[in-house]
Amino acid sequence: MSLQVLKKPLRVLPAMPQRPPQANIPQTLGEREYLRTAVARYVEDQRASLVPPLVLDELRTHAETLVALNEVDPLYTDYVGVLLSNEVWTEQLATVPFDRRLLLLPKCMRVEDKCPAPFDEFGLLCKQCGLCTIQDLQEEAERLGYAVLVAEGSALVMALIQSGKIDAIVGVSCLSVLERAFPYMEAAAIPGIAIPLLQDDCKDTAVDIDWVWNVVHLTSDDRTRRMDLDALRREVIEWFTAESLDKMLGPVSGDADRVARAWLMADGKRWRPFLTACAYKALQDDPDAPLPESVRRAAVAVECFHKASLVHDDIEDGDERRYGRATLPAEHGIPVALNAGDLLLGEGYRLLAGCGARPDVCAELVRIAARGHRELCLGQGAELAWTERPRPIKADEIIEIFRQKTSPAFDVALGVGAALGGATPETHAVLRDYSDALGIAYQIRDDLEDLAADASAADGFGAPSLLLGLACDRTRAAERERVMTLWQGARANPEDRAAFRALLTDLGIEATARGMLEGYKEQAIRSLPALQHASLKGLLRRVVGKVFRVEIKGWCSEFETRDAAGRQAGAPAAG
Repeated sequence: MSLQVLKKPLRVLPAMPQRPPQANIPQTLGEREYLRTAVARYVEDQRASLVPPLVLDELRTHAETLVALNEVDPLYTDYVGVLLSNEVWTEQLATVPFDRRLLLLPKCMRVEDKCPAPFDEFGLLCKQCGLCTIQDLQEEAERLGYAVLVAEGSALVMALIQSGKIDAIVGVSCLSVLERAFPYMEAAAIPGIAIPLLQDDCKDTAVDIDWVWNVVHLTSDDRTRRMDLDALRREVIEWFTAESLDKMLGPVSGDADRVARAWLMADGKRWRPFLTACAYKALQDDPDAPLPESVRRAAVAVECFHKASLVHDDIEDGDERRYGRATLPAEHGIPVALNAGDLLLGEGYRLLAGCGARPDVCAELVRIAARGHRELCLGQGAELAWTERPRPIKADEIIEIFRQKTSPAFDVALGVGAALGGATPETHAVLRDYSDALGIAYQIRDDLEDLAADASAADGFGAPSLLLGLACDRTRAAERERVMTLWQGARANPEDRAAFRALLTDLGIEATARGMLEGYKEQAIRSLPALQHASLKGLLRRVVGKVFRVEIKGWCSEFETRDAAGRQAGAPAAG
């Protein structure tokens, strides 16, 4: 299977209208994820006293206790109560077959002023117009076997429950409707997971779509569903301390090694070694078992390749800043930086060849890395050819450069972990499709971050960008010369930079690019049904949300500290 032959073409999602948020629901993703994590820990600590179904008074008592322990704003008590109910039902819902579940979506998720769908006695009859996410959720849920209703009304849901055909419910709604529906769920005593809407004005509403996808696909066949991905990522980050690298690579040998090792330890998100660890764990019978040294060494090799590519990229683009510090060529000069990048490539291949896996597996790891190395260089070559002779460029050409330049790194990371885990050729083919879409989405996100950066920053100007491609696509031939003049001047001239940003705003480029970002994230997820391995499929679906999560600096760490202290001091309070 390849991206070119997927049944559904890439759909650019439209920007939703801005609506007032629900005041009693956290509006940042970081806050919501923190509360979900805090609830999961609380339920684990109080498992003996939290046996579903919980009556409303019991649920409120626990919610108030958790809010107090974590010093959370009491305004969020009802939201925490929903999270608690979800958590106590999660394991039971996971055991219910998809074809015995109901997905209940609210009609207010549609774009009301443009929606062509009629209604019948069972709710909205979606016309697959592509204006909202109802289409995608309904299609995927029905593919899995769910019954799907786009409607509201407790009587209709109760009738389905009483028919004996529904054994679990996944529902999306505002908090007020969830509160009214809770007694019916309690009376039925069937597993139910509720995902609250982020707005409550009953029109053009939005929801945390990654959360919905994860719950819809929840199954006990996925052994990684309880895996703490944040803890795994923290473990991976620890592999890049001086002590850990010295133990793995041996002591530093001379100035070249010192420069290369320091760059390997420099800041970075470590997504690629994290993906290697994820792919391996998902293919194991016990994904909670410690990672073997072979996987650790292979994951560090993947980061060596990535950091080497950044050194060479900075040389080719003439960049002087990365990670908030001077780049290697800016700090040490091009000859030293070039040598350090080459050394990191050598270290990566040395680690793969000597990771300790079987000889045939080691050979496969080297083959995967060499293929990715070649593809990345071809993509970088296409970018350099354009940079040498700039011309108006189409968005499709930019996407192809992203596919060659950025996607191979994700393919190598996942492919190496999967090979160590014993993946089949069919699994590797799906991973390549997934990596294609993931890499393109990642590069689009980088372009958008450059646009959102301080107006004085020159990041993102010089190399071809999706924003430039979209601007060229949306202007007439006679106007493209001005587009190119502003783009070429933007790297050095703040006035051209400001003028180009203004042009993007006038053309609505940012909204289009964000729609494409969501489209390629969706395309990554759409590549997964061909996987026959439930744990790998489930984990890769969650990885999309994890990689593209907007991290809220400070908020989570502040409350993590309070949570740790509060749990020690107050854990017996809810017993």
